[in-house]
Amino acid sequence: MRGTFLDSAIGTSYSRSDAAGKATVMLESLPSHANRLGALHGGFLAGFADHAYFAALAAMGRPEQAAAVTVDLGMQYCGSGKVGPALRAEIELLRETGRLMFLRLTISQEGNLIAASTATLRKAPESSKPQK
Repeated sequence: MRGTFLDSAIGTSYSRSDAAGKATVMLESLPSHANRLGALHGGFLAGFADHAYFAALAAMGRPEQAAAVTVDLGMQYCGSGKVGPALRAEIELLRETGRLMFLRLTISQEGNLIAASTATLRKAPESSKPQK
């Protein structure tokens, strides 16, 4: 059985709910996440941010939103990340409408901010949600 994009490109993450509408996602940074300069690749950080939004929703008790889709994701790179130390993404669900969710996150490493992001997700259709 082949792994998914997340398995091969991102790796295994760990998530927990911190409070209503807030969660933390942790990930070990690996040599495969580096750019040619040896720092963490911006594309990897964007992929981790996208993954972290969905992992956070599951940790917040919203696993049905695994079928949601990202319609907008903005990244701001605030510093350089290193291979080795764990990454910490802190996610907040800002607002929710009937069809959309608005979220933001920060990514830090060893207490230093290295990236921030905002995202808009289109909620999973009712047909993909588990029946009670």
